[in-house]
Amino acid sequence: MIQTTIEVKNNEGLHARPASEFSKASMKYKSDIKVYKNGQEKAYNPKSILSIMSMGAVKGDVLRIEASGEDEAAAIEDLKTILESFDK
Repeated sequence: MIQTTIEVKNNEGLHARPASEFSKASMKYKSDIKVYKNGQEKAYNPKSILSIMSMGAVKGDVLRIEASGEDEAAAIEDLKTILESFDK
């Protein structure tokens, strides 16, 4: 298992469009992927747009992404890059 953290910097948070893109990217990977918000124990499934939307991530929230499986490194790198692309 590997993990990374990233701060949500987009003024609008992880709203519908970025959440959709994040979910679509997550579905490409076989690894089990989970997202945690602000150190909470509740895990969100990034392969489900409803789960990501229910997280309610806003600017300043810190997300921890964990991936476990055969393509975990690629999944983490791709998902982090996608979240960083929304910070512009």
